[in-house]
Amino acid sequence: MRMFKSLAFAISMAIPLTTLTLTASAPLSVNAAETSIYSHMATALPVWAEHGMVASQEALATRAGVEILKQGGNAVDAAVAVGFSLAVTLPRAGNIGGGGFMLVHLAEQNKTIAIDYREMAPASAHKDIFLDENGNAVNKLSREHGLAVGVPGTVMGMELALQKYGTMTMTQVTQAAIKMAKDGIIVTPDLSSSLTGLKRRIAQWPSSAAVFYKKDNSDYQIGDTLKQPELAHSLSLIATQGSKGFYQGETAEKIVTAIKTAGGIMTLDDLKTYQAIERKPVTGNYRGYQVVSMPPPSSGGVHIIEMLNILEQYPIDKLGHNTAATLHLMTEAMKRAYADRSEYLGDPDFVNVPVEALTNKDYAKALAKKINMNKTTPSSEIKPGKIAPYESNQTTHYSVVDKWGNAVSNTYTLNFSYGSGLVAKGTGILLNNEMDDFSAKPGVPNGFGLIGGDANAVEGRKRPLSSMSPTMVMKDGKPYIITGSPGGSRIITTTLQVIMNVIDHGLNIAEATNAARIHHQWLPDVLRVEHTLNRDTRDLLEAKGHHIKVNNSMGSTQSIMVTDQGIFGSSDPRRAGSETVGY
Repeated sequence: MRMFKSLAFAISMAIPLTTLTLTASAPLSVNAAETSIYSHMATALPVWAEHGMVASQEALATRAGVEILKQGGNAVDAAVAVGFSLAVTLPRAGNIGGGGFMLVHLAEQNKTIAIDYREMAPASAHKDIFLDENGNAVNKLSREHGLAVGVPGTVMGMELALQKYGTMTMTQVTQAAIKMAKDGIIVTPDLSSSLTGLKRRIAQWPSSAAVFYKKDNSDYQIGDTLKQPELAHSLSLIATQGSKGFYQGETAEKIVTAIKTAGGIMTLDDLKTYQAIERKPVTGNYRGYQVVSMPPPSSGGVHIIEMLNILEQYPIDKLGHNTAATLHLMTEAMKRAYADRSEYLGDPDFVNVPVEALTNKDYAKALAKKINMNKTTPSSEIKPGKIAPYESNQTTHYSVVDKWGNAVSNTYTLNFSYGSGLVAKGTGILLNNEMDDFSAKPGVPNGFGLIGGDANAVEGRKRPLSSMSPTMVMKDGKPYIITGSPGGSRIITTTLQVIMNVIDHGLNIAEATNAARIHHQWLPDVLRVEHTLNRDTRDLLEAKGHHIKVNNSMGSTQSIMVTDQGIFGSSDPRRAGSETVGY
């Protein structure tokens, strides 16, 4: 009987029969999201694998991670390999000169850890650092200047994860990245267009132009080979010396020299004293599933759970997927959560963040009672406040699952696409402009038109607030959905929708990924929608009082769903070059 199931499954999934191992397994689950995988009703089919899987925004990095899994490495080993590989193959967001957040689930201990390797302000930074003599914020200082660079956290974060929870050496997991940097990668349409489109900001730095443009200053074309020998050398120092090969010695000296030459204040001591931190994940329950996400200084996890708590008060499954009734309720929940974000969230080492209060179900019930099913509440009537900034769309996320049930959800960034644009001369390392995620001045918009307040003011050794939301959903105590996304302020709402699409609407992970998305962040009072949301639904939402704006696509989720029938994954079709691969 198992053979017939597998044959039918292979045909329905378009999987080569040679990849299937026909062994006995548990009967098919009755869960709608799982049964829909096999159904001819499915409008999109995920990738299937038996043992392990990697979903990332760049194909070569995905394959590097899968190769580690095939060699016997665990999910953490593979995740670290993907992280270093993306620094080579997706330089606009993958990085070793930036920072981020990682969730690690350890199956044997049934434990999930949050690793905070967010960048930090240099020790001598202060709240007026980006103001001119008249007290006005100077945008260039926080975006394209030495002062824009925060102390990078990626290398320390990857090392912490590998040393405590991995099984391989740094030399093993950086091997693919070093080889790609040294031998070169084929320039994809995605890479070519991004380098051409951002040439002004990148090529203003001679050290960056030397890496990302040809000797005659012409652009790399599709199909050309891009070699990064200096980055290969920097990665080799990390391979042999660990984080000391980045935070101390020649790489550190070159980074500090480059930053100071560009007008910055970072010191060797800032680099040497940087630490990644393990934090307790924020958790909640939604319709019998446990949601585990990143705690502050990420605002994502808190507000994903807050929104789910509000929406749990309604029969979302009966209201229907992406109907006006469902989207209205989601929008109202989003507005209330983002209003709270503006007032309460910041670096927990500096600000008292009321996580338990914000994620309390009774609090959510009280908020839900204020929602009118037939009419939107204007943002001006919800709560005034000072909203904090977000990172750009050019974050990147990846998810990993191994054959032992371990899982990693990782989101990291340089902030703007290619960060500050500045490559530290002689290192090949692009440096972030994460300092723009602080509030340069209360009431003044950051790079994405969003306004900051005192809670997120610049302060020495402080981490800026973030929306990055690596998330896992547990079913019966085991990872069920591993997901996350880039997208700046839209990360939180994108991740929310993937979760709801599976749990409430029974979509498989590919359908959940492909579905049209919406976003509201309280201010401005605009409901942003993708153009694939049908006109009738938009009209019904407008009739409820929503101000709708059709805008660019949102997010680039890289998601994995683990079931009794195998591991299923999907890379978001909204961004070119991403790939999900299993074995």
